[in-house]
Amino acid sequence: MSRQNPEKLEQTIHRTLRALPDRRAPRSLEARVLAAIAAQQHLPWWRQSFVHWPLAARAGFLVGSAVLAATFVALCLRAAGGAQPAAVLAEPLALWTQIRALTAAIGDFCGTVLRSIPSVWLYGAIAFVGCMYATLFGLGAAAYRAFFIHR
Repeated sequence: MSRQNPEKLEQTIHRTLRALPDRRAPRSLEARVLAAIAAQQHLPWWRQSFVHWPLAARAGFLVGSAVLAATFVALCLRAAGGAQPAAVLAEPLALWTQIRALTAAIGDFCGTVLRSIPSVWLYGAIAFVGCMYATLFGLGAAAYRAFFIHR
């Protein structure tokens, strides 16, 4: 086996690949591509990219975004400045406190239930789930081999 320098090898591979004939595209490819382009062009303006929106819609979106951002900044400054932060965020914080209390209660309940189950049962359940997972994986591999490999 002769050893070639990398440049010569690259040139040989390049020549060999250039000598290969071009692959033909499937006959239905052109029709599918043209149909996809036509479908994209017939989408309503709000489903197209921002660049294709009418000028009034783009301006409205930018103004609305600016108003929303300014409102957020004003609320943050008000909370940080003169008003008490708790007064500004009282309602969202109350909801968050309720959600946190509910989550803690559910966690305590689940912990109580898990502590009352014998550990042998838990290990058995984990082993059962592992065996079922391995069985599912094996059945999937067998089905793939049976249906797709020989075609």
